[in-house]
Amino acid sequence: MRSFFSKKRPLALSAPATLRALLRDGPITVAPGAYDGLTARLIAAAGFKAAYMTGAGTAAGLGYPDFGLLTMSEMAENAGRIAAASGLPVIADADTGFGNELNMFRTVQEYERRGVAGLHIEDQVFPKKCGHLDGKEIVTLDDFLAKIRAAAAARRDPDFLVIARTDARAVIGMEEAVHRCNAALAAGADMAFLEATQTVEEIAAVPKLVHGPCLLNMVWGGKTPLISIPEAETMGYRLVILPGLLFKNVIGVCDEALRQVRETGRHPTPGAGLNVREVFDRVGAKEWDALRTRFRGEGK
Repeated sequence: MRSFFSKKRPLALSAPATLRALLRDGPITVAPGAYDGLTARLIAAAGFKAAYMTGAGTAAGLGYPDFGLLTMSEMAENAGRIAAASGLPVIADADTGFGNELNMFRTVQEYERRGVAGLHIEDQVFPKKCGHLDGKEIVTLDDFLAKIRAAAAARRDPDFLVIARTDARAVIGMEEAVHRCNAALAAGADMAFLEATQTVEEIAAVPKLVHGPCLLNMVWGGKTPLISIPEAETMGYRLVILPGLLFKNVIGVCDEALRQVRETGRHPTPGAGLNVREVFDRVGAKEWDALRTRFRGEGK
């Protein structure tokens, strides 16, 4: 198995190589969840070094629940928009790979073409559910490992990160979830994602029992107790994702703004208090304005 902590780096770092360098050399990497270009830019402006494309947020942005209803192309296109808008290495949700190992192979190709740094794939049956809902079902270990092998073989950039997610904890228990993580790492995955641990003790146990780098999913109101990011780092995690951080807040802010319009008959003051120019500046207006005159008058 290729060493995750390989010291060989290309001269110009690709997005996958940049992500691997962060995971290898720095403190724990924190990737807030983006669901569109705006949230991607906000994550970069806030100083984070990586972003996560939330599948739940992507589905919500199109008006659907996180039930595996989006197509591979819809997910890949959004991942590409987030990568382009943020300029950050992006880890993207790829659900179950959108089919069998053949679909998984193409999924990696499509995500990689769009500048994504890595993805995670899970062992739920298709269509899947949010990992923090009840009633999940999982595929056989053989079917899961076939997808992992296909994902590892499909990547053109050897630094493209393949993360194996298992939802087995909720279905058949913690011991089998750990076993699936280790089997996936042996099959070619670069990182393990044991979804929906249910106690702080289980959270702490994962990096000790799994034989490779681990991801922790922080979901407010989910199955997993919330701990601090420094606590996660002390436990041995290398990557933390916060999928619902922004899109859940957006729902609350929008509900409140709409309530105020309905009840007062007036336009409420935006929560951030931004005027029109300030809003546009947050999405690159100054850079685009500079291009208005840059190409005029050449050679005069």
